[in-house]
Amino acid sequence: MVRKVLLAFILLLMVLPAAGPHPAANKQYDRLRRKMVRDQIQARGITNRPTLQAMRTVERHLFVDSLYKDWAYEDTPLPIGYEQTISQPFMVAYMTSLINPKPHYRVLEIGTGSGYQAAVLSGITDSVFTIEIVPELGKMAKDRLKELGYDNVCVSIGDGYHGIPEKAPFDAIIVTAGAKDIPPALIEQLGDGGKMVIPVGSPFMVQYLMLVEKKKEKVTTQTLMPVRFVPFTR
Repeated sequence: MVRKVLLAFILLLMVLPAAGPHPAANKQYDRLRRKMVRDQIQARGITNRPTLQAMRTVERHLFVDSLYKDWAYEDTPLPIGYEQTISQPFMVAYMTSLINPKPHYRVLEIGTGSGYQAAVLSGITDSVFTIEIVPELGKMAKDRLKELGYDNVCVSIGDGYHGIPEKAPFDAIIVTAGAKDIPPALIEQLGDGGKMVIPVGSPFMVQYLMLVEKKKEKVTTQTLMPVRFVPFTR
């Protein structure tokens, strides 16, 4: 009798669906992600191929709270807790394309958030260093990135205003929070020919996305567009 019950239990396990997302759900997310890239990113002029491929590949719904999974591929930022947000897909793609990422690049990100921008960079560049000032977010992002296999991303907890000098120089820096000024430490940590993308301005006024370039110690800045980011906290 015991053997019959055990056999029936084993047979039941064999026909039960495997744990994890249903294949139909995965296909739906894949379709939405392709549509996101086509309608929100390519249609607005982003042509950098590595960026487009990374945006097609990284599963944004895994980087948002479960309450917002249905909106993961909409053209909007979403809350991730602790008064922080995950940036809208277009802005992630735009900032990524501005640094023109190459496979050999070492990139610094200021403001890890949920880890989405770092994941996008991870699929393009050799090494990604990212720093988050909110410990709880930093730990969650670190665990999430590790679980999803983004092994070339190093997550630190701390004040991003000072960058990570021991890992410098960087080929590119992406700042995902609005700063009142461009931190001198970040300019110092840019390598020769390096680029930095950073929103600058008061959180209560218009911020502007700026492109900073460094060539043989000469630093130039270019104002690109008005934006709205969460404040750069210290």
